[in-house]
Amino acid sequence: MSLMANLLCFSVLFLTMSFSYCCMAHKWPAGGSTRFYDFKVQTMKVNKLCNTKEIVTINKMFPGPIVYAQEDDRIIVKVTNETPYNATIHWHGVRQKLSCWFDGPSYITQCPIQAGASFTYEFTLVQQKGTFFWHAHVSWLRATVYGAIVVYPKTEVPYPFEHPYEEHIVILGEYWLRDVVQLEREVLASGGAAPPADAFTINSHPGPNYNCSRNDVYKIDVVPGKTYLLRLINAGLNMENFFAIAYHKLTIVESDAEYTKPFTTDRVMLGPGQTMNVLVTANQPIGKYSMAMGPYMSAQNISFQNISAIAYFQYSGAVPNSISLPAKLPSFNDNLAAKTVMDGLRSLNPVNVPKEIDTELFITVGLNVNKCRSKTPRNNCRGMNNGTFAASMNNISFVMPTVSILEAYYKKIDGQFKVDFPGAPLRFYDFVNGAPNNAPNNTQAINGTRTKVLKFGSKVQLIFQDTSTVTTENHPIHLHGYSFYVVGYGTGNYNPQTANFNLIDPPYMNTIGVPVGGWAAIRFVADNPGVWFMHCHLEIHQSWGLGAVLIVENGEGELETLPHPPADLPRC
Repeated sequence: MSLMANLLCFSVLFLTMSFSYCCMAHKWPAGGSTRFYDFKVQTMKVNKLCNTKEIVTINKMFPGPIVYAQEDDRIIVKVTNETPYNATIHWHGVRQKLSCWFDGPSYITQCPIQAGASFTYEFTLVQQKGTFFWHAHVSWLRATVYGAIVVYPKTEVPYPFEHPYEEHIVILGEYWLRDVVQLEREVLASGGAAPPADAFTINSHPGPNYNCSRNDVYKIDVVPGKTYLLRLINAGLNMENFFAIAYHKLTIVESDAEYTKPFTTDRVMLGPGQTMNVLVTANQPIGKYSMAMGPYMSAQNISFQNISAIAYFQYSGAVPNSISLPAKLPSFNDNLAAKTVMDGLRSLNPVNVPKEIDTELFITVGLNVNKCRSKTPRNNCRGMNNGTFAASMNNISFVMPTVSILEAYYKKIDGQFKVDFPGAPLRFYDFVNGAPNNAPNNTQAINGTRTKVLKFGSKVQLIFQDTSTVTTENHPIHLHGYSFYVVGYGTGNYNPQTANFNLIDPPYMNTIGVPVGGWAAIRFVADNPGVWFMHCHLEIHQSWGLGAVLIVENGEGELETLPHPPADLPRC
């Protein structure tokens, strides 16, 4: 694609605020270049669900601007905070090779960008291509502060599948009428559960199932017989979601920005933080077909939004105001439907999975109920058994420090974190069926800022085990700074004697849904020095403490050593 064509494409994008991929690209943009973006954190008024409210955005766009690049490009983004809120941006799925300072999670790799301040993120997309996204990583601001990152293969390198007629970005989200920063404060102060979102959205549009939203609908216009690539992104806060198109098959060709063997299905499930590329062929009778986003809720006794967001997949020649044909989504608790999608994911080619493991961690993930310590329990102890909800890894609830862990680690500032995150829970029991989930049993979590130090080059295996304290649930666990091979998963308690591992072509992911009442095993080589957050991507669980930090030590020489911090690194 020529520079003029690129500029024209970007102009059209910004003028229309359309989040469809605007040009039918048959040649990639020139590679090996540096791409500059200017992000301004700004508030804007939006009118949705019969209400007008101010939301936080980037450049007054919702969803935010798309970052376009090519494999191995260098990205420079100046972020200026023009709001009263603290802000950071995380580049989700970007492995940040030797650029940990620019990863973005607040109090992990940087202090927040304060009101009126700015910070410039710089990183290279080393051997990475596909669909990623960026989002705020402080408080619950990512409810509205998010956008796509589209990274093309190198020049003249084709997709390993039929070149689509068009590409479109489809971002799944959740929308609250409340101020989300205030909402997080109130939920944590209450000790209770988070309220459900007021709507699901597709590219910020709720669709006709919601009040005052008949015309607030996203639409893709399609030509009969043509094949389309949809870049699906789940930018939601607290819900996992099913997605389907009425009467159309979806062929998965990429997951978490890594190619997969083609897998055809009626629907897909994405947890928050997951991306997926699917091919759809417009091979049905001319008409208007629903694209539907609905809930996948694997936990028990949790209130959630159960109204589907609807967009249109509309054939040229269809009657404009005709009723759309409905899409069939699985029931909200269809665990088998979620498993079927995961079962279909395989790396496109055989991969080099670490065989000999140097470091193995067994990590329980789940919820806790802490004892009420408030003098006003009606206001502050609204969790189960009149306690307060928490979440933990190996029963340790992660506490954010007062300066970033990366800065404390690099500058050797004492007292901000400990290096004693345990390699296994302190107590083993029947995690799935016999968890201590009723008083007077001890469901208390230990609070702490615990990290695990890994030697550079070590081959690491992590086993994540879901627990039934409070409820079993599918937890989308995201690891910053790395992709990892998902070598196995299953239901029940993990048993190394019976666990079935795929060491030939497992999917290479950055966010893994630990199955409800089950386990997942991942492997990677710790070859990227820095401080890397590992957490549940359900925002309420992260707020409750479902996270830990991996510190990867420096190796030998410049290419294995964390560089010094940037001069404009924000101060706490």
